Amino acid sequence: MSRSILGIFVLLLPLLEIAGFVVVGSRIGALATVGLVVASAILGAALLRVQGMGALRRAQIQAQAGGAPDREIVHGAMIVLAGLLLIVPGFITDIIGLLLFLPPVRDLAWNALRSRIVVMGSGFSARGGQARRETKVIDLDERDYREVEGSGSSPWKRPDSE
Repeated sequence: MSRSILGIFVLLLPLLEIAGFVVVGSRIGALATVGLVVASAILGAALLRVQGMGALRRAQIQAQAGGAPDREIVHGAMIVLAGLLLIVPGFITDIIGLLLFLPPVRDLAWNALRSRIVVMGSGFSARGGQARRETKVIDLDERDYREVEGSGSSPWKRPDSE
């Protein structure tokens, strides 16, 4: 049901945007309408740059702390979508884009989508905000193992196995 509503919205969006241009243009004039569209595109590009870099930093900090940056990655994706919606000409997409720049709106969207999103990365996997380690890392020094010529199926032997 929700996919069909989304599909209908996507098909009707250009018609709604044209209607929005007509209504706004008749109220404030054509030149002011074009000015608003250009200003929203510039604002979208600027917010995308500033907010997007902030989201990347927050995801990096979360990952370095050992947690899964699933929320930050999804928020970053929503910020990118918000910036693109502001860059696309139209007032309805601008309103949706501006709403997605607000953290409480992104949190609402994240809570609605959390159970459907799986974020995977190097050494962790998170589903719905629950992180778990998946890989075991073994760190070896050079002196722990060395290559031995003609040693059969594996070229690596323990130094004390000779």
